[in-house]
Amino acid sequence: MAKHLVHVVDDEDSTRKMILQKLQKDWGFDANGFATAEAALEALDASPDVLLLNNAMTGAEGEVLLPLFHERKPELPVVLLAGEDHWESGMKNIGNFGVISVLRKPVDPVQLNAVVQNALLVHDVQRENDRLRDVVEQRIVEVQLIAESRAMQLVQRLIEKVRGKDIPVLITGEPGTGKEMVARTIHFQGKRRRHAFIVIRGTSLTQEELAHQLFGSVRETLSSVGQRRTGAFEEANGGTVFLDEIEILGPPLQERLLNLIHKKRFRRVGGTQDIKTDVRIIAASSRNLKEAVKKKTFREDLYYILASYPIHVPPLRERGSDIVRLAEHFARITSEEQKIPIKGFSREAIEAMYHYPWPGNVDELESVIRSAVSGAAGDIISLKHLPAAAQPFKDASMELETEGKLFHDNKIVSLDRIKEQAVRRAIEISRGNLAQTARELEISRSTLYKLIEKYRIPI
Repeated sequence: MAKHLVHVVDDEDSTRKMILQKLQKDWGFDANGFATAEAALEALDASPDVLLLNNAMTGAEGEVLLPLFHERKPELPVVLLAGEDHWESGMKNIGNFGVISVLRKPVDPVQLNAVVQNALLVHDVQRENDRLRDVVEQRIVEVQLIAESRAMQLVQRLIEKVRGKDIPVLITGEPGTGKEMVARTIHFQGKRRRHAFIVIRGTSLTQEELAHQLFGSVRETLSSVGQRRTGAFEEANGGTVFLDEIEILGPPLQERLLNLIHKKRFRRVGGTQDIKTDVRIIAASSRNLKEAVKKKTFREDLYYILASYPIHVPPLRERGSDIVRLAEHFARITSEEQKIPIKGFSREAIEAMYHYPWPGNVDELESVIRSAVSGAAGDIISLKHLPAAAQPFKDASMELETEGKLFHDNKIVSLDRIKEQAVRRAIEISRGNLAQTARELEISRSTLYKLIEKYRIPI
Protein backbone atom coordinates (compact mmCIF):
# COMPACT_ATOMS: atom_id res chain seq x y z
CA MET A 1 0.00 0.00 0.00
CA ALA A 2 1.37 3.44 -0.98
CA LYS A 3 2.50 5.77 1.77
CA HIS A 4 0.55 8.91 2.51
CA LEU A 5 2.09 12.08 1.06
CA VAL A 6 2.27 15.23 3.20
CA HIS A 7 3.29 18.66 1.90
CA VAL A 8 4.76 21.18 4.34
CA VAL A 9 4.67 24.83 3.26
CA ASP A 10 6.56 27.15 5.60
CA ASP A 11 9.14 29.85 4.91
CA GLU A 12 10.70 29.35 8.35
CA ASP A 13 13.53 26.90 7.68
CA SER A 14 13.78 25.58 11.23
CA THR A 15 10.06 24.76 11.51
CA ARG A 16 9.87 23.20 8.03
CA LYS A 17 12.96 21.04 8.56
CA MET A 18 11.84 19.86 12.00
CA ILE A 19 8.42 18.80 10.67
CA LEU A 20 9.98 17.00 7.70
CA GLN A 21 12.38 15.20 10.04
CA LYS A 22 9.48 13.88 12.11
CA LEU A 23 7.31 12.96 9.15
CA GLN A 24 9.96 11.23 7.05
CA LYS A 25 12.40 9.63 9.45
CA ASP A 26 10.48 9.18 12.67
CA TRP A 27 7.00 8.30 11.33
CA GLY A 28 7.71 6.93 7.85
CA PHE A 29 5.60 9.28 5.73
CA ASP A 30 6.42 10.56 2.28
CA ALA A 31 6.80 14.31 2.77
CA ASN A 32 7.94 17.30 0.73
CA GLY A 33 8.85 20.75 2.04
CA PHE A 34 8.41 24.11 0.31
CA ALA A 35 9.71 27.52 1.31
CA THR A 36 7.66 29.46 -1.26
CA ALA A 37 4.00 29.44 -2.20
CA GLU A 38 4.81 29.29 -5.91
CA ALA A 39 6.77 26.04 -5.53
CA ALA A 40 4.06 24.52 -3.34
CA LEU A 41 1.29 25.40 -5.79
CA GLU A 42 3.22 23.86 -8.69
CA ALA A 43 3.72 20.67 -6.64
CA LEU A 44 -0.01 20.14 -6.09
CA ASP A 45 -0.03 17.95 -9.19
CA ALA A 46 1.68 15.31 -7.03
CA SER A 47 -1.68 14.98 -5.20
CA PRO A 48 -0.67 15.31 -1.54
CA ASP A 49 -2.99 13.76 1.02
CA VAL A 50 -2.53 16.54 3.61
CA LEU A 51 -1.22 20.11 3.46
CA LEU A 52 0.53 21.80 6.40
CA LEU A 53 0.54 25.54 5.69
CA ASN A 54 2.07 28.48 7.53
CA ASN A 55 -0.92 30.76 8.12
CA ALA A 56 1.28 33.88 8.01
CA MET A 57 2.74 33.26 4.56
CA THR A 58 1.63 35.24 1.50
CA GLY A 59 2.27 34.87 -2.18
CA ALA A 60 4.71 36.87 -4.31
CA GLU A 61 2.10 39.59 -4.78
CA GLY A 62 1.06 39.54 -1.14
CA GLU A 63 -2.04 37.46 -1.80
CA VAL A 64 -3.52 35.17 0.86
CA LEU A 65 -2.51 31.59 0.10
CA LEU A 66 -5.32 29.54 1.58
CA PRO A 67 -7.94 30.31 -1.11
CA LEU A 68 -5.37 29.62 -3.84
CA PHE A 69 -4.64 26.11 -2.56
CA HIS A 70 -8.33 25.40 -1.99
CA GLU A 71 -9.24 26.51 -5.50
CA ARG A 72 -6.71 24.09 -6.98
CA LYS A 73 -7.46 21.17 -4.63
CA PRO A 74 -10.81 21.72 -2.88
CA GLU A 75 -10.80 18.18 -1.43
CA LEU A 76 -7.36 18.59 0.25
CA PRO A 77 -7.40 18.62 4.10
CA VAL A 78 -5.38 21.59 5.43
CA VAL A 79 -3.69 22.08 8.80
CA LEU A 80 -2.64 25.66 9.50
CA LEU A 81 0.61 26.40 11.34
CA ALA A 82 0.07 29.58 13.36
CA GLY A 83 2.16 31.64 15.72
CA GLU A 84 0.64 33.64 18.54
CA ASP A 85 -0.01 36.67 16.30
CA HIS A 86 -1.95 34.63 13.72
CA TRP A 87 -3.64 32.10 16.01
CA GLU A 88 -7.03 33.85 16.10
CA SER A 89 -7.22 34.34 12.32
CA GLY A 90 -6.26 30.68 11.85
CA MET A 91 -9.01 29.48 14.17
CA LYS A 92 -11.59 31.52 12.24
CA ASN A 93 -10.72 29.56 9.09
CA ILE A 94 -11.64 26.15 10.54
CA GLY A 95 -14.39 24.76 8.35
CA ASN A 96 -13.42 27.00 5.43
CA PHE A 97 -11.05 26.34 2.51
CA GLY A 98 -10.51 22.75 3.67
CA VAL A 99 -9.04 23.77 7.05
CA ILE A 100 -9.67 21.07 9.65
CA SER A 101 -7.22 22.09 12.38
CA VAL A 102 -4.75 24.75 13.56
CA LEU A 103 -1.40 23.80 15.11
CA ARG A 104 0.29 26.33 17.37
CA LYS A 105 3.91 27.33 16.73
CA PRO A 106 6.46 26.42 17.95
CA VAL A 107 5.19 23.00 16.91
CA ASP A 108 4.96 20.28 19.55
CA PRO A 109 5.85 16.86 17.99
CA VAL A 110 3.18 14.99 19.95
CA GLN A 111 0.46 17.39 18.80
CA LEU A 112 1.89 17.31 15.26
CA ASN A 113 1.59 13.53 15.10
CA ALA A 114 -1.99 13.58 16.40
CA VAL A 115 -3.08 16.34 14.02
CA VAL A 116 -1.49 14.71 10.96
CA GLN A 117 -3.05 11.33 11.79
CA ASN A 118 -6.46 12.99 12.12
CA ALA A 119 -6.01 14.84 8.82
CA LEU A 120 -5.08 11.60 7.05
CA LEU A 121 -8.17 9.96 8.49
CA VAL A 122 -10.27 12.80 7.06
CA HIS A 123 -8.55 12.30 3.71
CA ASP A 124 -9.19 8.55 3.69
CA VAL A 125 -12.85 8.99 4.65
CA GLN A 126 -13.27 11.60 1.90
CA ARG A 127 -11.68 9.27 -0.64
CA GLU A 128 -14.01 6.43 0.37
CA ASN A 129 -16.97 8.82 0.21
CA ASP A 130 -15.94 9.78 -3.32
CA ARG A 131 -15.77 6.11 -4.29
CA LEU A 132 -19.21 5.41 -2.85
CA ARG A 133 -20.56 8.57 -4.49
CA ASP A 134 -19.31 7.33 -7.85
CA VAL A 135 -21.07 3.99 -7.25
CA VAL A 136 -24.30 5.81 -6.37
CA GLU A 137 -23.99 8.04 -9.43
CA GLN A 138 -23.50 5.01 -11.66
CA ARG A 139 -26.60 3.33 -10.21
CA ILE A 140 -28.54 6.56 -10.72
CA VAL A 141 -27.43 6.74 -14.34
CA GLU A 142 -28.43 3.11 -14.87
CA VAL A 143 -31.93 3.64 -13.50
CA GLN A 144 -32.35 6.98 -15.26
CA LEU A 145 -31.59 5.28 -18.57
CA ILE A 146 -34.70 3.17 -17.99
CA ALA A 147 -37.08 5.76 -19.33
CA GLU A 148 -38.61 4.45 -22.51
CA SER A 149 -42.12 5.55 -21.56
CA ARG A 150 -43.11 9.05 -22.63
CA ALA A 151 -44.07 9.95 -19.07
CA MET A 152 -40.56 9.25 -17.76
CA GLN A 153 -38.87 10.82 -20.76
CA LEU A 154 -40.65 14.03 -19.76
CA VAL A 155 -39.29 13.64 -16.22
CA GLN A 156 -35.79 13.19 -17.64
CA ARG A 157 -36.08 16.36 -19.70
CA LEU A 158 -37.22 18.30 -16.64
CA ILE A 159 -34.25 16.95 -14.65
CA GLU A 160 -31.80 17.94 -17.38
CA LYS A 161 -33.16 21.49 -17.42
CA VAL A 162 -33.01 22.05 -13.66
CA ARG A 163 -29.97 20.09 -12.48
CA GLY A 164 -27.56 22.96 -13.16
CA LYS A 165 -29.77 25.63 -11.61
CA ASP A 166 -29.89 26.68 -7.97
CA ILE A 167 -33.65 26.87 -7.51
CA PRO A 168 -35.96 24.88 -5.24
CA VAL A 169 -37.70 21.88 -6.76
CA LEU A 170 -40.96 20.22 -5.72
CA ILE A 171 -41.29 16.54 -6.67
CA THR A 172 -44.75 15.02 -6.48
CA GLY A 173 -46.05 11.51 -7.03
CA GLU A 174 -47.53 8.50 -5.32
CA PRO A 175 -45.53 6.68 -2.62
CA GLY A 176 -42.90 4.42 -4.10
CA THR A 177 -42.64 6.12 -7.50
CA GLY A 178 -39.00 7.14 -7.02
CA LYS A 179 -39.18 10.75 -5.88
CA GLU A 180 -35.97 10.42 -3.88
CA MET A 181 -34.21 8.92 -6.92
CA VAL A 182 -35.21 11.99 -8.93
CA ALA A 183 -33.86 14.25 -6.17
CA ARG A 184 -30.58 12.32 -6.03
CA THR A 185 -30.24 12.55 -9.80
CA ILE A 186 -30.69 16.33 -9.72
CA HIS A 187 -28.02 16.58 -7.00
CA PHE A 188 -25.45 14.11 -8.32
CA GLN A 189 -25.68 15.37 -11.89
CA GLY A 190 -25.50 19.03 -10.83
CA LYS A 191 -22.75 21.36 -9.69
CA ARG A 192 -23.29 20.48 -6.01
CA ARG A 193 -22.46 16.80 -6.56
CA ARG A 194 -19.23 16.93 -4.52
CA HIS A 195 -21.07 18.20 -1.46
CA ALA A 196 -23.50 16.51 0.90
CA PHE A 197 -26.94 15.20 -0.03
CA ILE A 198 -28.95 14.89 3.18
CA VAL A 199 -32.38 13.26 3.34
CA ILE A 200 -34.84 14.28 6.06
CA ARG A 201 -37.82 12.00 6.58
CA GLY A 202 -39.91 13.37 9.39
CA THR A 203 -42.93 11.08 9.33
CA SER A 204 -41.91 9.42 12.60
CA LEU A 205 -40.57 12.55 14.32
CA THR A 206 -42.19 15.15 16.51
CA GLN A 207 -42.01 18.78 15.43
CA GLU A 208 -39.37 19.40 18.08
CA GLU A 209 -37.25 16.51 16.82
CA LEU A 210 -37.66 17.76 13.26
CA ALA A 211 -36.44 21.20 14.32
CA HIS A 212 -33.29 19.62 15.80
CA GLN A 213 -32.75 17.55 12.65
CA LEU A 214 -33.11 20.53 10.34
CA PHE A 215 -31.60 23.44 12.25
CA GLY A 216 -29.49 21.85 14.97
CA SER A 217 -29.35 22.88 18.61
CA VAL A 218 -27.12 24.64 21.08
CA ARG A 219 -25.90 22.16 23.65
CA GLU A 220 -28.05 23.49 26.45
CA THR A 221 -31.25 22.65 24.56
CA LEU A 222 -30.42 19.03 23.80
CA SER A 223 -32.99 16.90 25.56
CA SER A 224 -31.58 13.45 24.85
CA VAL A 225 -28.26 11.75 24.37
CA GLY A 226 -27.28 11.26 20.73
CA GLN A 227 -29.00 14.32 19.25
CA ARG A 228 -26.57 16.13 17.03
CA ARG A 229 -25.65 19.73 17.55
CA THR A 230 -25.45 20.63 13.87
CA GLY A 231 -28.56 20.25 11.73
CA ALA A 232 -29.07 19.28 8.11
CA PHE A 233 -28.90 22.85 6.80
CA GLU A 234 -25.51 23.31 8.42
CA GLU A 235 -24.08 19.93 7.49
CA ALA A 236 -25.23 20.20 3.88
CA ASN A 237 -23.62 23.61 3.30
CA GLY A 238 -22.75 23.68 -0.40
CA GLY A 239 -24.96 20.67 -1.07
CA THR A 240 -28.62 19.66 -1.06
CA VAL A 241 -31.26 18.95 1.59
CA PHE A 242 -34.08 16.68 0.44
CA LEU A 243 -37.25 17.16 2.50
CA ASP A 244 -39.45 14.11 1.99
CA GLU A 245 -43.16 14.56 2.71
CA ILE A 246 -42.72 18.31 3.16
CA GLU A 247 -46.33 18.72 4.34
CA ILE A 248 -45.46 17.26 7.76
CA LEU A 249 -43.75 20.53 8.71
CA GLY A 250 -45.97 22.47 11.08
CA PRO A 251 -46.51 26.26 10.79
CA PRO A 252 -43.47 27.25 12.95
CA LEU A 253 -41.10 25.08 10.93
CA GLN A 254 -42.62 26.27 7.68
CA GLU A 255 -41.90 29.85 8.74
CA ARG A 256 -38.31 29.01 9.69
CA LEU A 257 -37.77 27.26 6.36
CA LEU A 258 -39.18 30.24 4.49
CA ASN A 259 -36.80 32.60 6.33
CA LEU A 260 -33.85 30.34 5.52
CA ILE A 261 -34.71 30.35 1.83
CA HIS A 262 -35.00 34.16 1.75
CA LYS A 263 -32.03 35.06 3.98
CA LYS A 264 -29.71 32.06 3.44
CA ARG A 265 -29.09 31.97 7.16
CA PHE A 266 -30.72 30.45 10.22
CA ARG A 267 -30.37 29.96 13.97
CA ARG A 268 -30.02 26.71 15.82
CA VAL A 269 -32.78 25.77 18.22
CA GLY A 270 -32.11 27.83 21.34
CA GLY A 271 -29.36 29.78 19.59
CA THR A 272 -28.89 33.53 19.20
CA GLN A 273 -26.29 33.63 16.41
CA ASP A 274 -27.12 33.60 12.71
CA ILE A 275 -25.42 30.84 10.71
CA LYS A 276 -24.89 31.30 6.98
CA THR A 277 -25.64 28.39 4.71
CA ASP A 278 -25.72 27.71 1.00
CA VAL A 279 -28.00 24.77 0.36
CA ARG A 280 -30.33 23.71 -2.38
CA ILE A 281 -33.74 22.58 -1.17
CA ILE A 282 -35.60 19.80 -2.94
CA ALA A 283 -38.97 18.92 -1.42
CA ALA A 284 -41.28 16.01 -2.13
CA SER A 285 -44.87 15.14 -1.36
CA SER A 286 -47.28 12.33 -2.17
CA ARG A 287 -50.23 14.53 -1.26
CA ASN A 288 -52.00 17.44 -2.92
CA LEU A 289 -50.23 20.48 -1.49
CA LYS A 290 -52.64 22.84 -3.24
CA GLU A 291 -55.42 21.38 -1.13
CA ALA A 292 -53.24 21.85 1.96
CA VAL A 293 -52.84 25.51 0.99
CA LYS A 294 -56.60 25.88 0.61
CA LYS A 295 -57.11 24.31 4.04
CA LYS A 296 -54.53 26.71 5.54
CA THR A 297 -52.34 23.83 6.75
CA PHE A 298 -49.50 24.76 4.40
CA ARG A 299 -48.22 28.27 3.75
CA GLU A 300 -49.12 29.60 0.34
CA ASP A 301 -45.91 31.66 -0.02
CA LEU A 302 -43.74 28.64 0.83
CA TYR A 303 -45.69 26.46 -1.58
CA TYR A 304 -45.16 28.80 -4.52
CA ILE A 305 -41.43 29.08 -3.78
CA LEU A 306 -41.01 25.30 -3.64
CA ALA A 307 -43.29 24.73 -6.62
CA SER A 308 -41.45 27.21 -8.83
CA TYR A 309 -40.10 24.13 -10.62
CA PRO A 310 -42.46 21.13 -10.22
CA ILE A 311 -41.67 17.59 -11.34
CA HIS A 312 -44.39 14.93 -11.24
CA VAL A 313 -43.22 11.32 -11.15
CA PRO A 314 -45.83 9.06 -12.80
CA PRO A 315 -47.03 5.84 -11.15
CA LEU A 316 -45.57 2.63 -12.51
CA ARG A 317 -48.89 1.59 -14.03
CA GLU A 318 -48.50 4.53 -16.46
CA ARG A 319 -44.97 3.45 -17.43
CA GLY A 320 -45.82 0.23 -19.26
CA SER A 321 -42.74 0.17 -21.49
CA ASP A 322 -40.44 0.66 -18.47
CA ILE A 323 -41.70 -2.19 -16.30
CA VAL A 324 -39.70 -5.06 -17.76
CA ARG A 325 -36.56 -2.93 -18.13
CA LEU A 326 -36.79 -1.96 -14.47
CA ALA A 327 -37.43 -5.58 -13.50
CA GLU A 328 -34.38 -6.68 -15.49
CA HIS A 329 -32.29 -3.98 -13.81
CA PHE A 330 -33.36 -5.03 -10.30
CA ALA A 331 -32.83 -8.71 -11.16
CA ARG A 332 -29.30 -8.04 -12.40
CA ILE A 333 -28.37 -5.97 -9.33
CA THR A 334 -29.83 -8.57 -6.95
CA SER A 335 -28.22 -11.51 -8.73
CA GLU A 336 -24.84 -9.75 -8.52
CA GLU A 337 -25.30 -9.00 -4.82
CA GLN A 338 -26.50 -12.50 -3.91
CA LYS A 339 -24.30 -14.39 -6.40
CA ILE A 340 -27.38 -16.02 -7.98
CA PRO A 341 -27.18 -16.44 -11.80
CA ILE A 342 -30.40 -15.13 -13.40
CA LYS A 343 -30.76 -14.95 -17.18
CA GLY A 344 -34.21 -13.39 -17.39
CA PHE A 345 -37.96 -13.87 -17.11
CA SER A 346 -40.42 -16.28 -18.67
CA ARG A 347 -43.01 -14.92 -21.10
CA GLU A 348 -45.80 -15.55 -18.58
CA ALA A 349 -43.94 -13.62 -15.90
CA ILE A 350 -43.41 -10.69 -18.26
CA GLU A 351 -47.09 -10.63 -19.18
CA ALA A 352 -48.09 -10.74 -15.52
CA MET A 353 -45.78 -7.84 -14.66
CA TYR A 354 -47.19 -5.77 -17.52
CA HIS A 355 -50.78 -6.26 -16.41
CA TYR A 356 -50.35 -6.01 -12.66
CA PRO A 357 -51.26 -2.44 -11.50
CA TRP A 358 -48.32 -2.16 -9.03
CA PRO A 359 -50.02 -0.13 -6.28
CA GLY A 360 -46.66 0.14 -4.49
CA ASN A 361 -45.03 1.40 -7.70
CA VAL A 362 -41.27 1.03 -8.28
CA ASP A 363 -40.59 0.20 -4.63
CA GLU A 364 -43.00 -2.73 -4.85
CA LEU A 365 -41.51 -3.92 -8.13
CA GLU A 366 -37.99 -3.87 -6.66
CA SER A 367 -39.15 -5.80 -3.58
CA VAL A 368 -40.95 -8.39 -5.72
CA ILE A 369 -37.95 -8.91 -8.01
CA ARG A 370 -35.52 -9.22 -5.11
CA SER A 371 -37.74 -11.85 -3.55
CA ALA A 372 -38.17 -13.65 -6.89
CA VAL A 373 -34.41 -13.80 -7.49
CA SER A 374 -33.87 -15.23 -4.00
CA GLY A 375 -36.56 -17.87 -4.52
CA ALA A 376 -35.76 -18.85 -8.10
CA ALA A 377 -34.78 -22.53 -8.48
CA GLY A 378 -33.16 -22.03 -11.88
CA ASP A 379 -31.83 -19.13 -13.93
CA ILE A 380 -35.27 -18.01 -15.19
CA ILE A 381 -37.82 -16.15 -13.09
CA SER A 382 -41.21 -17.67 -13.88
CA LEU A 383 -44.78 -16.79 -13.00
CA LYS A 384 -44.73 -18.94 -9.87
CA HIS A 385 -41.96 -16.77 -8.41
CA LEU A 386 -44.17 -13.67 -8.51
CA PRO A 387 -46.55 -12.88 -5.64
CA ALA A 388 -50.04 -14.36 -5.81
CA ALA A 389 -51.54 -10.88 -6.24
CA ALA A 390 -49.79 -10.49 -9.60
CA GLN A 391 -50.70 -13.87 -11.05
CA PRO A 392 -54.37 -13.16 -11.96
CA PHE A 393 -52.97 -10.49 -14.28
CA LYS A 394 -50.76 -12.88 -16.20
CA ASP A 395 -52.44 -12.01 -19.51
CA ALA A 396 -56.05 -10.94 -19.48
CA SER A 397 -55.99 -10.36 -23.23
CA MET A 398 -55.14 -14.01 -23.90
CA GLU A 399 -58.51 -15.00 -22.47
CA LEU A 400 -59.95 -13.70 -25.73
CA GLU A 401 -58.51 -16.69 -27.57
CA THR A 402 -59.71 -20.23 -27.15
CA GLU A 403 -58.39 -22.72 -29.69
CA GLY A 404 -57.43 -19.81 -31.95
CA LYS A 405 -60.83 -18.11 -31.89
CA LEU A 406 -61.33 -14.53 -30.76
CA PHE A 407 -64.99 -14.91 -29.77
CA HIS A 408 -66.32 -17.75 -27.67
CA ASP A 409 -69.14 -18.65 -25.29
CA ASN A 410 -71.41 -16.08 -26.97
CA LYS A 411 -69.75 -13.36 -24.90
CA ILE A 412 -69.67 -9.76 -26.11
CA VAL A 413 -66.11 -8.53 -26.41
CA SER A 414 -65.37 -4.81 -26.20
CA LEU A 415 -63.91 -3.07 -29.24
CA ASP A 416 -60.97 -1.93 -27.16
CA ARG A 417 -60.05 -5.53 -26.27
CA ILE A 418 -60.40 -6.55 -29.92
CA LYS A 419 -58.04 -3.72 -30.86
CA GLU A 420 -55.54 -4.82 -28.22
CA GLN A 421 -55.60 -8.42 -29.44
CA ALA A 422 -55.16 -7.26 -33.04
CA VAL A 423 -52.06 -5.26 -32.13
CA ARG A 424 -50.57 -8.11 -30.10
CA ARG A 425 -51.19 -10.63 -32.88
CA ALA A 426 -49.75 -8.35 -35.54
CA ILE A 427 -46.56 -7.78 -33.54
CA GLU A 428 -46.22 -11.51 -32.99
CA ILE A 429 -46.69 -12.32 -36.70
CA SER A 430 -44.21 -9.61 -37.76
CA ARG A 431 -41.75 -10.87 -35.13
CA GLY A 432 -41.46 -7.44 -33.59
CA ASN A 433 -40.97 -5.51 -36.84
CA LEU A 434 -42.94 -2.41 -35.88
CA ALA A 435 -42.74 -0.79 -39.31
CA GLN A 436 -44.34 -3.89 -40.85
CA THR A 437 -46.87 -4.08 -38.00
CA ALA A 438 -47.99 -0.48 -38.61
CA ARG A 439 -48.36 -1.11 -42.36
CA GLU A 440 -50.39 -4.28 -41.88
CA LEU A 441 -52.66 -2.58 -39.33
CA GLU A 442 -52.93 0.47 -41.62
CA ILE A 443 -51.99 2.89 -38.83
CA SER A 444 -49.10 5.29 -38.33
CA ARG A 445 -46.06 4.24 -36.32
CA SER A 446 -46.77 6.98 -33.76
CA THR A 447 -50.27 5.52 -33.24
CA LEU A 448 -48.75 2.05 -32.90
CA TYR A 449 -46.34 3.28 -30.21
CA LYS A 450 -49.25 4.80 -28.29
CA LEU A 451 -51.17 1.51 -28.45
CA ILE A 452 -48.13 -0.48 -27.34
CA GLU A 453 -47.75 1.78 -24.32
CA LYS A 454 -51.48 1.81 -23.59
CA TYR A 455 -51.80 -1.99 -23.63
CA ARG A 456 -48.36 -2.55 -22.03
CA ILE A 457 -47.25 -4.85 -24.84
CA PRO A 458 -43.67 -6.11 -24.49
CA ILE A 459 -41.57 -5.56 -27.59
